[in-house]
Amino acid sequence: MSGPRLVLVGPMGVGKSTVGRLLAERLGTGYRDTDDDIVAAEGREISEIFVDDGEERFRELEKAAVATALAEHEGVLALGGGAVLDPDTRALLGRHPVVYLSMDVEEAVRRTGLNVARPLLAVNPRKQWRELMEARRHLYEEVATVVVQTDGRTPEEVTRAALDAVELKKA
Repeated sequence: MSGPRLVLVGPMGVGKSTVGRLLAERLGTGYRDTDDDIVAAEGREISEIFVDDGEERFRELEKAAVATALAEHEGVLALGGGAVLDPDTRALLGRHPVVYLSMDVEEAVRRTGLNVARPLLAVNPRKQWRELMEARRHLYEEVATVVVQTDGRTPEEVTRAALDAVELKKA
């Protein structure tokens, strides 16, 4: 099968970038993040795209970036938190091993403080994070080959759990 060895999905702040880099290192392969691809292509931060062009335009850019990365990248690929909102993206993910990194709201608060530059969490971040997760959790689960809980785990522990879970699923 061509395409990524592993695709990481999950909410913002769950550690997709950190764990993705560790997974790539452990697997001896490259790492790619579609949010980074969008920032590089647009020459501006995601928060600026949201403010200047709106969420709809960002989602169009995200859909294209994900499709390109799924076709081109053969290492570990991390997707933005909202990438699973698009049905075409979810269909494409069905052809790849997908690890859903999950966490609860208390862990999200602990990790991010929910006060960093997250355009969808600008007002009442804890409530908005819960609402986002209610809207997205079933989509993450739909595309996931395996689910790895990250609460209370170090990035190294999550990496090991993800590798173990994918190997068990293959067996």
